[in-house]
Amino acid sequence: MKNLLNLILVFLALSASAAPKPKSLPHENQTVDGYRGIWFTLGQPQEYGDKYSGGLASYTMKHIPMAVYAEEVNKTFFVYGGTPQDGELYLQCMIGCYDHNTGMLQKPRVVFDKGQNGELDPHDNPTVQLDKDGHVWVFVAGRGNKRNGVRFRSTKPYDITSFKYINEGIMAYPQIHYNDEEGFFLFFTRYDGRRQIFFQKSKDGKKWTEYQKIAAIMEEGDTKAGHYQITNARGKKLVSAFNRHLNGNVDTRTNVYFIQSEDWGETWTTVDGKQLELPLTELYNDALVRDYQSMGRNCYIKDVNFDKDGNPVILYLTSDNHITGPKGGERKWHTLHWTGKEWVESQFTSSTHCYDSGSIWTDGKEWNVIIPSDAGPQYWGAGGEIVRWVSKNEGKTWKRAGNLTSGSENNQGYVRRPQDAAEGFYAFWSDGNPDKVSPCRLYFCTKDGKVFRMPYHMDAEWCAPEPVNVK
Repeated sequence: MKNLLNLILVFLALSASAAPKPKSLPHENQTVDGYRGIWFTLGQPQEYGDKYSGGLASYTMKHIPMAVYAEEVNKTFFVYGGTPQDGELYLQCMIGCYDHNTGMLQKPRVVFDKGQNGELDPHDNPTVQLDKDGHVWVFVAGRGNKRNGVRFRSTKPYDITSFKYINEGIMAYPQIHYNDEEGFFLFFTRYDGRRQIFFQKSKDGKKWTEYQKIAAIMEEGDTKAGHYQITNARGKKLVSAFNRHLNGNVDTRTNVYFIQSEDWGETWTTVDGKQLELPLTELYNDALVRDYQSMGRNCYIKDVNFDKDGNPVILYLTSDNHITGPKGGERKWHTLHWTGKEWVESQFTSSTHCYDSGSIWTDGKEWNVIIPSDAGPQYWGAGGEIVRWVSKNEGKTWKRAGNLTSGSENNQGYVRRPQDAAEGFYAFWSDGNPDKVSPCRLYFCTKDGKVFRMPYHMDAEWCAPEPVNVK
């Protein structure tokens, strides 16, 4: 009897602690008549504007991936943070689809509606992935440890018209990778005191392994640890490039650390194969590849990709501090490439804001970086005009290949690289005015630099995008 009572008590405790399914709203799985992004301000004003604000539909760079190309159907599926109508500022976690055969965009759908609590924070923006059967998975981010992330799966393969709830858990900044044999691998953040980075695995997206902490680096005098990571996968190889926040303070992010796994997260090493024991806790450890802390520089990691041999290439920006405007000093763009023998660093341009964000494509020996490195109409605000930079010697040197946008009404930014990007939908991003509430529109470009604006209003299930710089 006593054992039975104990079992009942354990069951009740587990039931009480289990997170309930989020309340379903009538807007979920609803068709929306256009691509309308979320406008947001962090609410941390400085002399030259907010720490960051504006159109944040494709935010953050730590939500990976936000677009996936499916060769089987020749379509790109992409997610973003949306809003219902002009003047209605709350977040809808959206999914859209681009058909490369027709050059048309499908009306987007609401996967998860945040209107029940008026949430407008794009930290809850979704990520997307495909499984081996073609089902589209959407991982809606949570925030902190109190607002869970939520996982959804499409009812039909390669289809965005209907999604069903699967499960949820602590999951800020979700970065979801997939292997046909191994299943899902999720990098994410928990707020245990401050931001700490973790991973979990799942064969089917339903049952997940325990949380595994990657790093909690502190030095003498610290009471808290903090990190942000950017990750990628190729086959069963996983990589994470991450920084650290001094004593957990996100405004002091610095350094570049790099770890990799060749066996889907069973063991972890440095780039040159030295075994690592996770979590990493020491400031100066074998995973440290750039010490910006000793230089007094901030470091904002934007993307990580692979060269033709599977070696990592990291794209990041450094600055004097986090302050907007001229007091932030020069914000420098860098690439860092492991050649197989050494790390080769290039510094190739500058920006006007720490949250200017873009991505790197490594196609053979010609590499492309697409970033808002030119100042935009809101000079000191996040984002700017979108510029393509090209290297034809694997990142040793870079040349400006020209603007993708110019004369814009609002700043453009958060340029995202689709997984397995196809030439017709090579990058996508959003715009918005960082100085005041504005519409947020979405854009994409082809590999050869043609830019299209997604329709803000649609009167049919499939509509053509609007050419922006196409002559």
